[in-house]
Amino acid sequence: MLIIHRHRSIFNLKPLTFSPNPITPLPFSLHFCTNTSDSTSFSVSYLINNFGFDPQFASKLCSTYKLRFKTDQNPDSVLKFFRNYGFSNSQLRRIIPKAPWLLSCDPSKRVLPKFQFFLSKGASTSDIVNFMSKNPRILSVSLKNRIVPIYELVYRFLQSHKDTIACVISNPVLFSDHLVAHNIALLLENGLSDSNISRLLREHRRTLHTCDILKVVDELRDLGFNPSKTTFGVALIAKSSTTKALWKEKVDAFKKWGWSDEDVLEAFKKQPHCMITSIDKINLVMSFWVNQLGWDAKDIAKTPDILSLSLEKRIIPRATVVQFLLSNGLRNKNASLIYPFLMPEKLFLDMFIKRFENAASYLLKLYEEKLNLAHTKNKNCV
Repeated sequence: MLIIHRHRSIFNLKPLTFSPNPITPLPFSLHFCTNTSDSTSFSVSYLINNFGFDPQFASKLCSTYKLRFKTDQNPDSVLKFFRNYGFSNSQLRRIIPKAPWLLSCDPSKRVLPKFQFFLSKGASTSDIVNFMSKNPRILSVSLKNRIVPIYELVYRFLQSHKDTIACVISNPVLFSDHLVAHNIALLLENGLSDSNISRLLREHRRTLHTCDILKVVDELRDLGFNPSKTTFGVALIAKSSTTKALWKEKVDAFKKWGWSDEDVLEAFKKQPHCMITSIDKINLVMSFWVNQLGWDAKDIAKTPDILSLSLEKRIIPRATVVQFLLSNGLRNKNASLIYPFLMPEKLFLDMFIKRFENAASYLLKLYEEKLNLAHTKNKNCV
């Protein structure tokens, strides 16, 4: 069972002081019928006058959220509070429709403790502005019962306040979506390693929002994946992020190049990233491998890691070198065609270029020309 320890000293910070800044109306033009003003409540009028909302929208907000205030004192103080933290008028105009209750709250009690908590973890005021602007609903959830436990849960796996802050900013619904904590608990109960969950939080957070994640876990186990291994996390990402229709399209793309259903399954089990690869990338790599190099597509089925490599920056430059060596009898024709593409750069240079003294300078020039071509292409695409 997942146990989350509460944070102990989040309210020990000294209260923040604010520089005086008179409330000024937001710069929006007002266009509404004056004959409705007599029947419009003060709160509706305030939304119209300060945010430029049309009367119908302002009335709906007040009705839906039961927004009631008779003077502008409290809502003005709320706007001043947010402005002192750096929120712009346009950001406030986007926030209020999502959380209009803020105009009736005491920001020193409802909002400030949450800001102080994130500041105590190393967040900047600009981080807070960015985060709260994306998902102001976080201001309505409990600091003690929701924000602190979720933050500590994420921190458990990332082990860095900087990374945790970055994670919650890029995934603002983390605190309002109960699925995330629930799914993490399920994954832990089913043997998923901390490193796998860390990877999901860093790179593929959408996976943690999967409704039937346990079903996916069981399916992968049936295929022979071990939850404690890194490949399980990648397979989980592939399965949860790919629809059945798209999965079939990718299988068909592989089969077009001569793979069987068994080849696709074995490739997925060896390197599940191959099913995250786009259909365009699959076809580009296969076309180069088969049509231009004249090699067998089944070689990639045996070692599908190559599909995760860059075609322009890795596959084409190294293939040019390997082809030269093969055509000049400098490499055994029965040697692995895949191996040269998977090794680190320094080892490739040592084994496939520098060791051939008579051809080294030519091979290096050939290799660098292809690399430079790839870099030039990337610059032109930017």
